[in-house]
Amino acid sequence: MASNSQRKAEAHMASRDTRPSAHARYVRISSRKVKIVIDLIRGKNVDEALAILMYTPKAASPVVHKLLTSAIANAVNNNEMDRKALYVAEVYANPGPTLKRFVARSRGSASPMLKRTSHISVVLDQK
Repeated sequence: MASNSQRKAEAHMASRDTRPSAHARYVRISSRKVKIVIDLIRGKNVDEALAILMYTPKAASPVVHKLLTSAIANAVNNNEMDRKALYVAEVYANPGPTLKRFVARSRGSASPMLKRTSHISVVLDQK
């Protein structure tokens, strides 16, 4: 049994994506709102993407900026990549769990309020 799990672990490590990445999970912004921001930086050079995020007036911009900075640090420190050759290869936002709350309405009733979360991922690559 141990040899099978060891083989599976070796196969998993061999097929693993070695590109530098960063993930932010359970961010309290809807994934629809995050996708508007991440569509602006997909495929761009990292310095250009940071400049775009700095001047984008959306609530998701600081979160994605911090995540991209983390991915750049992972690439430079862990993978010894050149910062000038990096670009945003993949960036995506998936919906996370939804917090279900209730808000008071007239005549003693209540309406549901859905507070959505998202999981954001950034993957970099060299040109």
